[in-house]
Amino acid sequence: MGSAVESLLISDRGALASTMRRLAIQAGEAIMEIYWRDGIAVRKKRDSSPVTAADEAADRLIAAGLRAGFPDLPLVTEEQSATHDLSVGTFLIVDPLDGTKEFVQRRGDFTVNIALVEDGSPTLGTVFAPAKKRLFMTLPEGGAIEETGDLDAERPGDMRPIKVAEPDNAALRVVASKSHRDRATDDYIAKYEVADLVSAGSSLKFCLVATGEADFYPRIGPTMEWDTAAGHAVLAAAGGRVVGKATHEPLVYGKPSFRNPFFLAHAPGVILAAEQSG
Repeated sequence: MGSAVESLLISDRGALASTMRRLAIQAGEAIMEIYWRDGIAVRKKRDSSPVTAADEAADRLIAAGLRAGFPDLPLVTEEQSATHDLSVGTFLIVDPLDGTKEFVQRRGDFTVNIALVEDGSPTLGTVFAPAKKRLFMTLPEGGAIEETGDLDAERPGDMRPIKVAEPDNAALRVVASKSHRDRATDDYIAKYEVADLVSAGSSLKFCLVATGEADFYPRIGPTMEWDTAAGHAVLAAAGGRVVGKATHEPLVYGKPSFRNPFFLAHAPGVILAAEQSG
């Protein structure tokens, strides 16, 4: 990590957080313009995942804004992942439209994700769910908030601090993937005493744990770093944890190919399954 990047992060964390917020809202507005059109054209990428004009429009907007404001920070986005230099320890990472399947099916559970990763950990993050009008952010000085009101790109509204709940391990509130729910996930959740099981899409699942609306989000399936970095940052700033399922060690970023292991996002009081049996 070069000194120019270090100096930028020290002096401009507030400016970076503000820019991330503005670009997430603007990207959300661009996405919603396409969301309401008749017929959303879907193409398959090389990895067979879906992509739409909304993904590409949001990607262009966010990438241009971050490169203009912070040209010294390496940037990787889902749509431009091949350009990322894995030798750096500090970088911006973006999923311009997380939950494309929810977007195409007009289910509303999709988000814009922008994050800063430093030395393997996401330290700043913005998650915007434009169809649900929910905006979650880390603060540059620490902590996390949900912004309420009009969500104007140029004028911040009222902000309320968010914090993970104190879980009851005899009655856990679990949130699981809406589009990627499978038998392996259900089998894992069955290891716990669950009072409420909710399905949700995209990085909203991290944010529901961060606000205390859920206690636990297990992901027993493939994800990429751009899927998780912003939500991870918000949850960590709200007092939560994101750990590998196999190791219970913190999830790290900047991995070759950007692939994540299976992971568990949770409030700290959740007793994880291996601990229960040990």
